[in-house]
Amino acid sequence: MKAFRVVGSYADPRKRQPFSIEVSAEDEAAVREKTLSLLGSKHRLKRRDIDITEITELSPDQVTNQVVKYEIGA
Repeated sequence: MKAFRVVGSYADPRKRQPFSIEVSAEDEAAVREKTLSLLGSKHRLKRRDIDITEITELSPDQVTNQVVKYEIGA
């Protein structure tokens, strides 16, 4: 597994809300799917309301989320 940082924004009823999360997955397609799933379930958003602007791969020492660190074995 690899660690990725996803940056983007989603449509809040009042304004665009920026977000940045760390996710572990095998490739960028899986990262995109996991991000849409997490934000959709957590904030009750439709996939069309979520805009992902950047996906970057992280080295193990750049990861700050403890769950992601455990999942990649760092």
